[in-house]
Amino acid sequence: MIFNFKRDSAHQKSNVLYVAKIAVIVILSLPILQSCSHEKEESFKFSGPLFSSLQPDFSGVTFINKIPETPEMNILTYQYLHNGAGVSLGDINNDGLTDIFFTANYGPNHLYLNKGNLKFEEIGRTAGIGGKIGWTTGCAMVDINNDGYLDIYVSRSGNVTPNKRKNILFVNNGDLTFTDRAKEYGLDDAGYSSQAAFFDFDKDGDLDMFMLNHPIKPAQSVDFYALTSARNEDSGDRLFRNDNGLFKDISEEAGIIGNSIGYGLSVSVGDLNNDGWPDLYVCNDYLERDYLYLNNQDGTFDEKAKEVTRHISNFSMGSDMADFNNDGLLDVMVVDMIAEDNYRIKTNMSGMNPKRFYQAVDNGFHYQYMMNTLQMNNGNGTFSEVSQLAGLTNSDWSWTPLWADFDNDGLKDIFITNGLRKEARNNDFIKKKKIWLKEMEKQPEKRGEFMKKILDEMPETKIKNVIFKNNGDISFSNKSEAWGLSEASFSNGAAYADLDNDGDLDIVVSNIDHPAFIYKNNSEQ
Repeated sequence: MIFNFKRDSAHQKSNVLYVAKIAVIVILSLPILQSCSHEKEESFKFSGPLFSSLQPDFSGVTFINKIPETPEMNILTYQYLHNGAGVSLGDINNDGLTDIFFTANYGPNHLYLNKGNLKFEEIGRTAGIGGKIGWTTGCAMVDINNDGYLDIYVSRSGNVTPNKRKNILFVNNGDLTFTDRAKEYGLDDAGYSSQAAFFDFDKDGDLDMFMLNHPIKPAQSVDFYALTSARNEDSGDRLFRNDNGLFKDISEEAGIIGNSIGYGLSVSVGDLNNDGWPDLYVCNDYLERDYLYLNNQDGTFDEKAKEVTRHISNFSMGSDMADFNNDGLLDVMVVDMIAEDNYRIKTNMSGMNPKRFYQAVDNGFHYQYMMNTLQMNNGNGTFSEVSQLAGLTNSDWSWTPLWADFDNDGLKDIFITNGLRKEARNNDFIKKKKIWLKEMEKQPEKRGEFMKKILDEMPETKIKNVIFKNNGDISFSNKSEAWGLSEASFSNGAAYADLDNDGDLDIVVSNIDHPAFIYKNNSEQ
């Protein structure tokens, strides 16, 4: 798996947009509304589902993240093929209406201008934000030059040459056109990027940038622990300091881990220890554990995940920070890919291997469990993992979690995107695949034919996105059906904002091979 990154901008008016996961997540600071009987109050504020899904022919938002597959380019040759693309929301022309930007993994990006009343006009071609040939991942809106206009940063990756994966900075010209000036700012990084988060880590008044990267091929070494300290320039994460408009890579001196086994999928930004300085939480897929960076206030960070948490998710896919229990402390939600029902758990995931689990712990990794985790901030420098108490452990193959008060009761709820375009890890399919691959070895001249058969036989199961209502007592209730999230999909990136300025938060979701969702919030009607 916007930016998903640490959604903390008063209705996008702040000059800081924190982004996290191949998706952009914009954090909004909303006034806390006091409520006693939340369930009762719901019925007084709106009738019917909380959300209505707007049809593309009504909204004008017809974007589809189409991902073609060939024998050369597919989920077996590029494991991040179906991680999806990003969404950013912001007012690019300062007319008081929030606009929508979508990255396309393989194709032109799209920019939709908000015309009011939830009607949008696609202006990507004339705006000059279509992008370049290659593979595009996440995105972020940020005023990079403090001219009062939001610019757009686009991350790129893929099994392509370095020139085709250089990141792009679309600087807003103030006339609904943009110019790529990434090289001028020192931000044309050619690593394997997932997403960027812009934040003022050194509190000098300008925005710096954390670049989340990932390797595109599995590490070959059997000594994974030895790889944790070896820096990799293509796949290692990076921190860029803004020096008067020129971004300088200070990753090593700042203490940022940049190895070749950190499959970074999400980064969240926020002050985790209430010292007034922004910290980082980085989600890593596969073996490498997550990173929790505490800001030392001197231009460096200390990675403290093992010291401040008792256990974490195993295959961390996405994250978001928010104060979900209104105690003045930021908590961290991380989603994994564990299904809600036993059938999908057994067919799509292998069980945890105790020997491998403790071997990883002994080799310096962490206690990692296959489930979503909710790290509740204790206020003393430690976190208690309360996902089971909260009822949030299982949400299926999840990507982007978004904390926000969707029903305007003063409590932050959690929305999560779901779905994997092709289930390459389906255990029944894996058995068949092994047979076909052996046959392909015997008949190499028929490789294309065998690869097509393998891809055609790979299972496809659309999954519904989910939303959990905050009950105000460290527990959550699944309100997906009741609140109108009824359509199954392959959803990845997501972001929220008040698109129609009616006082509640709407949601935009990027889907693979299906039109994007716009969930209109009806709570203030």
